[in-house]
Amino acid sequence: MIDETLIEAARVSKAWPFQEAMKLVKRYPNGKPGGAPVLFETGYGPSGLPHIGTFQEVLRTTLVRRAYEIVSGGAPTRLVAFSDDMDGLRKVPDNVPNHALLAANLGKPLTRIPDPFNAGFESFAHHNNARLRSFLDQFGFDYEFVSASDQYNSGAFDDALRNVLTHFHSIMDIMLPTLREERRRTYSPVLPVSPDSGVVLQVPVEVIDPAAGIIRFEDEDGTVVEQSALGGMSKLQWKVDWAMRWFALGVDYEMCGKDLTDSVTQSGRIVKVLGGQRPEGLIYELFLDEKGEKISKSKGNGLTIEEWLTYGTEESLGFYIYREPKSAKSLHIGVIPKAVDEYWQFRAKIPEQPLEQRLGNPAWHLLRTNGYHGGDGDTLPVTFGLLLNLVGVLGTHATHEQVWTYLGNYIAELDPRHHPALEALVDRALAYNRDFVAPTLVRRAPEPNEAKALMALDAMLAEAPDDTPAEELQTAIYEIGKDETYAFESLRDWFRALYETLLGSSQGPRMGSFIALYGVANTRQLIAEALAR
Repeated sequence: MIDETLIEAARVSKAWPFQEAMKLVKRYPNGKPGGAPVLFETGYGPSGLPHIGTFQEVLRTTLVRRAYEIVSGGAPTRLVAFSDDMDGLRKVPDNVPNHALLAANLGKPLTRIPDPFNAGFESFAHHNNARLRSFLDQFGFDYEFVSASDQYNSGAFDDALRNVLTHFHSIMDIMLPTLREERRRTYSPVLPVSPDSGVVLQVPVEVIDPAAGIIRFEDEDGTVVEQSALGGMSKLQWKVDWAMRWFALGVDYEMCGKDLTDSVTQSGRIVKVLGGQRPEGLIYELFLDEKGEKISKSKGNGLTIEEWLTYGTEESLGFYIYREPKSAKSLHIGVIPKAVDEYWQFRAKIPEQPLEQRLGNPAWHLLRTNGYHGGDGDTLPVTFGLLLNLVGVLGTHATHEQVWTYLGNYIAELDPRHHPALEALVDRALAYNRDFVAPTLVRRAPEPNEAKALMALDAMLAEAPDDTPAEELQTAIYEIGKDETYAFESLRDWFRALYETLLGSSQGPRMGSFIALYGVANTRQLIAEALAR
């Protein structure tokens, strides 16, 4: 039973998952008729492998699903991950083997093309669908998998197809004005499957008998064919297919990227013609690369989910995806460390926040995606940024055990078994430093005034016990920076000098925390090396 106070607070929350969920409350003020579950859907095109865009769409939809379960007081829900595997293969993907095999089967439904990976699957689509399901299972998503081919071939879509044939001309009236003249001449809402070649044909179609599902068209060799459109002998054009799916499955919510805005408009009009209702949904902005350009699988300018999880965590990826879905965001290696630390900052705040702030906390939502309700206030003993700075000064040959030794000097009775999240981050910090930080580190020589300030810092550290608290060290560093003797225009200039001369970076951690972690004697050695330059 969901607490009434939580329901009331969630219904007025400004957090976007709750605002999206309230669209469904307005759609069904008394719940879906007959007590049926509200159906959430995500779509996947299995001509390629699952990627970070697949993850973000399932995650964001799940966030709305969980939010709806709260604002509705516990109404039942379902999430369908739909694979459009009846689609004809239009081009050979770059990132799969056996290009010749795929080229020989261009145009055929993806479930009727042999598996180019030779991995024992029935078809190319069956292989990629298995990858999708494994991918979603890896992250613990609660979903039901639905295959377009299964729906078409089994006849599950037959009634909806008859409905499309019955309203064929009305659908043409919607679609034709949106097409170029050349495309209009061959456009058909229904794409027949050639009885000869098995290719999904892009040819004009004449509806002979809507109730029986009979259509007429010209095959690739010019032969006029009259056959059924039912039972997997045809599929629908994309925007019509999307509308038919909404109608046939009873989809209530589906989000999509900005590039499908026009599809949402036309499919929404078509589903209304079919007698259905367009789902609620969010149109989200697309990710950009480091240069601000749209990410393209063919260009390879994006960031894969495997790369993110090599250098960051699943939670940090979820956090980055949660934030501001209607704003374009850069997706590149450089955003990972900040995302890791910000996730933990938000997670640590949860227990102290009043309810309305908690409901706007990204970490609170992410912890609930897969039914997890514990550990809301967990914290990390050190930040990921501080870990990266430690690994940076230890060098590319630093080991996991060596890092834990330093952490043990900084945090009393630290046991990796009691800090699994930190344990995972140590390996990621080592990898991130090795691949991205170490190759760019350049420790510059200090300017004369900076050298004098470093000497003052060294003198202070010479008198400091090894167990001097981080805050005490930080205060002493502040005092040196504020001393007019060293002529820093601002404290920022002093800290930049510390970062650039000692750490080799223009940005860095709280130096008091770093010194407490790295050790007083080791820090004095860094200062000596800087002064020697």
